[in-house]
Amino acid sequence: MRTTSVHSETPTAIRTDLGAIFVSLELSRSSWLITSLSPGSGEKMSKHSIDSGDIPELRLRFAQIQEKARLRTGRTFPIVTIQEAGLDGFWIHRVLEASGIESYVVDAASIATSRRRRRAKTDRIDGQALVRALLAFKRGEPRVCAMVKAPSHEDEDRRRICRERKVLIAERVRHVNRIKGLLFAQGVSGYEPLHKNRRNRLEDLQTGDGRALPVHIKSQIMRELDRLELLLEQIAAVESERNSLLSVHEGSAHGTPAAMLLAIRGVGAEFATILWSEGLYRHFDNRRQVAAYAGLAPTPWQSGTIDQEQGISKTGNPRLRTTMIQLAWLWLRNQPGSVLSRWFVDRVQSNGGRLKKTAIVALARKLLIALWRYVTAGVTIEGVVMKTA
Repeated sequence: MRTTSVHSETPTAIRTDLGAIFVSLELSRSSWLITSLSPGSGEKMSKHSIDSGDIPELRLRFAQIQEKARLRTGRTFPIVTIQEAGLDGFWIHRVLEASGIESYVVDAASIATSRRRRRAKTDRIDGQALVRALLAFKRGEPRVCAMVKAPSHEDEDRRRICRERKVLIAERVRHVNRIKGLLFAQGVSGYEPLHKNRRNRLEDLQTGDGRALPVHIKSQIMRELDRLELLLEQIAAVESERNSLLSVHEGSAHGTPAAMLLAIRGVGAEFATILWSEGLYRHFDNRRQVAAYAGLAPTPWQSGTIDQEQGISKTGNPRLRTTMIQLAWLWLRNQPGSVLSRWFVDRVQSNGGRLKKTAIVALARKLLIALWRYVTAGVTIEGVVMKTA
């Protein structure tokens, strides 16, 4: 009896007919390693090295790889590139896309690696692993790696304001602590370097045993005050830029996320700018993506009868996560009547007043999702109090 095989016409979920040249870029300060896999070359990957930042040489190498593939197969194939997110930022990715090349930036931590205690690691091995990850991604294999979405030039530049202010504030703290430490070693306490009368106050200080401040210590403190005052001027300039940016968007015809956030009581200019520039300017499909981007998503560990919770992932944006934890504490003070604050109080009371830190992280996750819905869909948080005009 003859049997006939029936082939389904339904397309498969994973593509296998990828006609392209797959290239990975291993970037370093001195050189770039180009690893490519071309049609007609079997499973052999070719490797070339060029000087770091030499874009004309990179384009020439791509043209040579395409020409070799054309001579082998008689066809011209497009190039698809992949590189790890890192110190070089997104400028190479933008150059490649402007040249008509399909480019991807991958989160290196999302690529599966060997779990052996000692595993070989070289640029050659990493380049080949990137090519294999790119192949799997283009075939449509789910969750093979996490591609980074490059921000626009404007969004990337806008983040500099809050990030620079954070660096300046940390440097200010170091100078203040250094001055207080020098004085404390001489028996002097209660001196505040941030007060406006800091220099006049310094002239009147005496050591713990009643002597005037030693000459060299006083000179060192004066130089520290010079640097501190320069920092204060720079912080004021950065905050002025931030406020100008917020005022421009507040006056726009359509409400921006920053202006909408600033209208909530308890959310100041710094919080509104960070939430806007670090996270809420992006597009998210659902609330899980929002929590995961901030590193506030839970990470369960389940195997057989084992079911444990490892805490939040911390794999997202650390600046956004830190800001949300701080805002969650302030939210309880400024929005006690909101549904989120009542949820936190009930949760802590049900645990007998314990696990406040765990509950505040959960509140930060819920609050971030609620703010995302507020700025994208206009869904007002229940019980929230807005600022008065």
